[in-house]
Amino acid sequence: MSARRWAAVATATVLAAGSAALAGAGSAHATEEEGSAGAVVLRTGLDVSLLNKTVHAPLSVTLNEVRAPHSARQTALTATLDGVDGGKPFTVLRAEVAEARATVEGERAESSATLAKARVHLPGLPLLGLIEVEKISSRAVCEAGRTPLASATLPGSVTVLGKHVKLTSGGPSEVKVPGVGEVRLDLSKTETTSRTAAATALHLKVSVNPLKLNVAEVEGTVTLAEATCEAPGVGVEPQGARAGEAVAPADQEPAEKEANLAETGGDAMTPYVAAGAVALLALGGGAVAVSRRRRG
Repeated sequence: MSARRWAAVATATVLAAGSAALAGAGSAHATEEEGSAGAVVLRTGLDVSLLNKTVHAPLSVTLNEVRAPHSARQTALTATLDGVDGGKPFTVLRAEVAEARATVEGERAESSATLAKARVHLPGLPLLGLIEVEKISSRAVCEAGRTPLASATLPGSVTVLGKHVKLTSGGPSEVKVPGVGEVRLDLSKTETTSRTAAATALHLKVSVNPLKLNVAEVEGTVTLAEATCEAPGVGVEPQGARAGEAVAPADQEPAEKEANLAETGGDAMTPYVAAGAVALLALGGGAVAVSRRRRG
C-alpha cells in the first residue's frame, strides 16, 4: 500500500507542476500606450533680487500652458511681487495673439503655440521691454508608426532691451546693454526621437541689473512658444519565464528549436507526460512486488 500511495503522490505532484508551469507561461499580448501633447506660450523661471540683496523673489509664471485635449487663447499676463514697486501688479506679457493648442486623437498627438505682436517685461524695467517679437510659433506632431515632426518659425529680427537684433540660424545671439544687462537667445530648438517631438521658438537666458523699483538683479530663463508630443504606441509584452524556469539560450535560432522538437517528436508537454509515465510505472512495479510477497 505504501508503494501505491507513494506513486499516486508522485503522479499528482508531477501533473500539478506541469499545469502550473503551463499556466504561468502565458501568452504574449499587446499593450496600448496613450499618446500625449502639451504647449505653452510663455514660461518664466526668474529670480528677482531686491536692492538689499537679502530678499529673493522668484518669478515663475506661465501663460496658456495646456495638456491634451485642450486649448487656450489669452493675450495678457500680469504678476505681483512683494517688495517690487510696492507690490503693485506689473505686466509680464502683452500680445495681440497668444494661443496654445494640444490634441490627442486616435493614433495622432499634436500641439502648437503661437505668439504675435508680443512684448515681454521684467520687474524693475517698466518702460524697457525684455523682448519684442512680431510673430513666432512652434509645432509638434507625433503619429504612431511615423517619424515625429518638430518645427518652429521666427521673424527676421526681434528687439531685445531696446536693441534691434537680426536673427540667424547660425547659433545663439547675445545682446549686451551697458548699465542694464545681457540676454542670450537660443533660436528654434527642436528635438525628436522615435516617438516624441519638442520644439521651442525662443529660449532666453537673462541677467539684468535694473536698479529701479527696488530691483537689483533679475536672472533666469524665459521660454516662448513651446510645443511637445508623444505618439500613441502599441507594444507587445513578451512571454516571460518565471523564476527558476529554464529558458532557451539567446543564440539558439527558432529553426534549431523546431528541429530539436521534430527529432524527439516532443512538445511543451513532453517532460510532464514522461514524468507521469515514470510514476505510473513505479506504481505498477510496487503492486507486483506486493503481490509476489503475499503469494510467498
